[in-house]
Amino acid sequence: MKTLQKLLFISILFALTCLSCVNKNKKKPNIDKPQKDELILAIGGEPETGFDPTTGWGQYARPIFQSTLLKHDKDFNIINDAATNYKISDDGLKWTVQLRDSIQFSDGKPLTADDVVFTFKTAKNSASLVDLTNLEKVDKINNHAVEFTLKKRNYTFIHHLLTMGIVPKHAYSASYSEKPIGSGPYQFVQWDKGQQLILKANPLYYGKKPYFNKLVFLFLSEDAAFAAAKSGQVDVAAISPTLADENIKGMKLVSLKSVDNRGLALPYLPDEGKTVNGRTLGNNVTSDIAIRKAMNIGIDRQALVNGLLKGYGTPAYSVADSLPWWNPETKIDNDGDIEKAKEILDKAGWKENKEGFREKNGTEAAFTIYYPTSEQIRQSLAITFADMMKKLGIKIQTKGANWNEIEKHMHSSAVLFGLGSHDPLEIYNAFSSKVKGIGLNNANFYANDTVDANFEKALGALSQEEANTYWKKAQWDGKTGFSNKGDASWVWLVNINHLFYMREKLNIGTQKIQPHKHDWPIMDFIENWHWQD
Repeated sequence: MKTLQKLLFISILFALTCLSCVNKNKKKPNIDKPQKDELILAIGGEPETGFDPTTGWGQYARPIFQSTLLKHDKDFNIINDAATNYKISDDGLKWTVQLRDSIQFSDGKPLTADDVVFTFKTAKNSASLVDLTNLEKVDKINNHAVEFTLKKRNYTFIHHLLTMGIVPKHAYSASYSEKPIGSGPYQFVQWDKGQQLILKANPLYYGKKPYFNKLVFLFLSEDAAFAAAKSGQVDVAAISPTLADENIKGMKLVSLKSVDNRGLALPYLPDEGKTVNGRTLGNNVTSDIAIRKAMNIGIDRQALVNGLLKGYGTPAYSVADSLPWWNPETKIDNDGDIEKAKEILDKAGWKENKEGFREKNGTEAAFTIYYPTSEQIRQSLAITFADMMKKLGIKIQTKGANWNEIEKHMHSSAVLFGLGSHDPLEIYNAFSSKVKGIGLNNANFYANDTVDANFEKALGALSQEEANTYWKKAQWDGKTGFSNKGDASWVWLVNINHLFYMREKLNIGTQKIQPHKHDWPIMDFIENWHWQD
């Protein structure tokens, strides 16, 4: 305990030291009268690889320095950004995008089709998180029109138009990620690695002008951000549920609903002594659908939300709860029904032994859950889940490890993952048999021919509405699917609300359902932020 207190003290001291640097030669901000046109934010970690969209910056949230061709509104409707319109050919292979004719980068140079072509070619060749392997080529039609040609029809290509920030061909170099130039609402000023990032409003931005002229991002732990909020040194601070119960003078708690979920991937195949890439494949307990169904019904998700998240979250039933491609039929009405769960196990031949744990044909209902030790909430979820499953006669051991270690066991043991994206391709990567065992994709080796067929139809759609129909059917089509209503290949647990202490008079408007915390998704509608009377 003394060690923990010492670490917390050091973290807070570092936070206040950083803040004193930011406010050097300035008076301490008054809690009741914040500065008019400047915000100081501690809203998440520092991007390790910088701010280059061609290597992954902006995949989860708006790349604030750069423009994208398209963007989502708060209701996930697709609207124009740097583009004025787009069209898809009848065969789904050619995507033609028209650009605005008056966009300028923050250095005064025009944004043209050459920059779009350069951006996508650079991203395709970057060997990074950006997967453009299906892009055959991208061509300039004229200064304000671009044509993308795909190798195979795939509607999820639109996600790249929604997230890929356009970089300037004339100013791109190896150091771009550290000193980005773009055409977004804010422009780069200064990055002191490990401490702070400073931005100012881009006077050449073509969209709605931001209310705040300057933004300062501090890279603090949640404990340090909380301490900074208490001392009146920041305007917005991201915090964990464990810190959400205090009243801070001049601050309000803002809780944003998310699809930042946590769930257990359960090995789908039996253990037949096989290995893949040198890793053991399969598990004789979790491969039994009765075990998977019973756990999905027996777990009390609301109790997890109320207890571990202090109410700041929602029960999770899928990888995409409440998003346009979510199938609401996957919600479990009898969540936490222990008796129903026991009935499922009894009928499947899993009988209790003298120790109160279940067995079937000599196999004990026991397995291991791995979780990353870097996240306290996942550890708590794993331990609490294991405790709840004792009521069903299922014995679960929990083990914390780093990801290198977890990857050695993820095909044969359950893993507590965290997902949550505004790209429905995440569904495909988690459940398609075509990507099983590739990286972290489909780690439990799930496979269902009907699900795969619906995936192909979703990928081959020519509109968001059509694609969503098949994403929903892949979850549950009335007979089968990858959700708990069908094969129950995961046990989804909770969606974690994103929590912030912020100035009482700061109005951030209506937000989208938040994805995983990467890339500061709260900043998506920064132009709408303002002080209110």
